[in-house]
Amino acid sequence: MREEWGSRAGFILATIGAAVGLGNIWRFAYIAGENGGAVFLFVYLLFVALIGLPLVIAELALGRRGASDAVAAFAASAAGSLWRHAGWIGVVAAVAILSYYAVVAGWALRYFAGALTGALWREAGAGYGAFFEGFIAGSAEPMLYQAVMLALAALVVAAGVKGGIERINLWIMPLLAAIVCGLAIHALLLPGSARGVGFLFTPDWSALGRPALYLNALGQAFFSLGVGMAVFVTYGGYLGSQTGIPRSAATVVIGDTAFALVAGLAVFPAVFALGGDPAAGPRLAFITFPQILLDMPAGRIVGTVFFLLLSAAALTSMISLLEVAVAVLVARTGWSRPRATAIVAAALFLLGMPSALGYGTLRGWTLAGQPLLDAIDHLVSNFLLPLSGLCIALFVGWRLRAAEAVSAADLAGSAVAPAWLWLLRIGAPLTILVILLRSAGLF
Repeated sequence: MREEWGSRAGFILATIGAAVGLGNIWRFAYIAGENGGAVFLFVYLLFVALIGLPLVIAELALGRRGASDAVAAFAASAAGSLWRHAGWIGVVAAVAILSYYAVVAGWALRYFAGALTGALWREAGAGYGAFFEGFIAGSAEPMLYQAVMLALAALVVAAGVKGGIERINLWIMPLLAAIVCGLAIHALLLPGSARGVGFLFTPDWSALGRPALYLNALGQAFFSLGVGMAVFVTYGGYLGSQTGIPRSAATVVIGDTAFALVAGLAVFPAVFALGGDPAAGPRLAFITFPQILLDMPAGRIVGTVFFLLLSAAALTSMISLLEVAVAVLVARTGWSRPRATAIVAAALFLLGMPSALGYGTLRGWTLAGQPLLDAIDHLVSNFLLPLSGLCIALFVGWRLRAAEAVSAADLAGSAVAPAWLWLLRIGAPLTILVILLRSAGLF
């Protein structure tokens, strides 16, 4: 019997939980910081509205139409065609992301544990650069925390859609919203925080001439929303006909984007108020911010809450990514959900070991001159996810008949149906194609 969501609220919170994760806090903060703040935000929001939202609607519609896993959703409408294999791109992307995402989630958990016990703050004398470098250069600790995060995600997924995924998101997402709002209010009350707000909301339009800005903004839109990872297709497969897709998709996209913006308000005002560097890159959350916390009023409490937020947000996204692979395995083997979950989690741990050891034991191993984790992240964000999104847009926009696509998306008779369909057919594919060619260095 096919599993279904127990309620629309549960589905919405679980889907927002799938989208909200490290991409909204850790990745959004440093990508925005490296790309000029407000001008990046403008381009990012443009991509979210014109590409992200139409694709989220398309993925949910495709999933509900197939009423199965991400691979079967394509195969159901493309038997005998090469299109039947297109779902594998999103599944591979989900597995690739989770292989290193669990490692970074483990870093967040390590910091939370250190903040909770006080061990993190005792490292202040040596500087957090040395602390972070020493931690990720280790062999046992990074893999230990990676394994713990995978085990937590596996426990939830093994409990099922309604009893595990929906249940945990019903209480964890309101908690995360309260935490991120509290952190933002605290940061905005700091003297000098206005510079951080200006950085995030006052654009320097001259930066629009930098091609890398568009590549990074589209990559962040895909990564943050979870588009192209087969998550929405999978979650759509558990969706009943009584739940309207356009409204649900809009709620998820707005919720995810709002979370990223509020997280930015929790980070950038504090960074500017206390003399940090907003362009500190991936180390912003793990080196720059902890150092800033030491000079912040109630900084140790704020730090503990911040790393709890980072760890919990990472967990909700890990759950959704793990569900993608588990759903495919259960459908093809007939195994029980707990057995399939255990096997997938163990395989992901092994796949993630190179990323966990890439700054230590395997430091000399690089791809395109980058550490393994960074190289995989670049490959997935800039190639696999856009390619998966391109396939979804072309499949729903062209492979399905217009009437079928519009009906599946609950847009029959809607005035926005033609705009949605042509964004899928022309707007999204052309934009993604240009970015993909740029990523490949072809112009």
